[in-house]
Amino acid sequence: MLTSQSVLSAEPTLRLAAFLGVLMVMILWEVAAPRRRREIPRVIRWTNNIALVMLDTAILRLTFPILAVGLAVMAEERGWGLFNNVDAPVWLAIVASMLLLDLAIYLQHVMFHAVPGLWRLHRMHHADLDFDATTGLRFHPVEILISMGIKLAVVAALGPPAIAVLLFEVVLNATALFNHANIDLPRPTDRVLRLIVVTPDMHRVHHSVDPRETNSNYGFNLPWWDWLLGTYVAQPAKGHDDMEIGIEQFRTRRDLWIDRMLIQPLRGPASGHALDPHNKTKEPDA
Repeated sequence: MLTSQSVLSAEPTLRLAAFLGVLMVMILWEVAAPRRRREIPRVIRWTNNIALVMLDTAILRLTFPILAVGLAVMAEERGWGLFNNVDAPVWLAIVASMLLLDLAIYLQHVMFHAVPGLWRLHRMHHADLDFDATTGLRFHPVEILISMGIKLAVVAALGPPAIAVLLFEVVLNATALFNHANIDLPRPTDRVLRLIVVTPDMHRVHHSVDPRETNSNYGFNLPWWDWLLGTYVAQPAKGHDDMEIGIEQFRTRRDLWIDRMLIQPLRGPASGHALDPHNKTKEPDA
């Protein structure tokens, strides 16, 4: 049986292997069977999006002496959190922890859309002018740091098994790449899959330029929170082929470069967030 320490030791290798493996599969799938026509040359978007995730990773490792799996191990050793103080079967603690962590990510995502200052950070993710697996890597470093702080607080409060946190991290990274991928799933397959996981067609709605659609479909892994909490939109008003990707404020190719991405939170008004009174739903063309 895996011990908490062995899980901690295996984390870097397992996470990197899963990340690179899923990313490569998604990229090859996008080339073989794309869902939408590509508008921007890959070299511009891929080089800058991948450079950004490398920068994010370096900043995260330098800022936090311990990350989520390590904190779960520490919580177990010191008796912190809910599941370290209740007598629950290990399997139940693992399943419940993964579900609660996923709910926390959903709520965090809603918060980043609702609070204007946080939206300034998060909108950089939405300002990508195409939608593919590398869009799932595109987050501002300050957002990554805030997100990790929230995740660590949730882990400390829950006291989840270390294996649950590792599984959640691997699954979350994999599904984030999958549901941002520009892949053409058969429509019947999409209808079945979105009962249990966020599909690319479901998440693409969230990247629409239409504010009503931007502020919907917040789930990254499980679709259930959107259904239960009233934030689910099944399809974009203009259809997947004709919908515009991105946000209205940043529409030039120059905005896709990493230097512009990093200063984007300081540019322009914080319009388009979920509570913006000026949001207007765009109607489909007649």
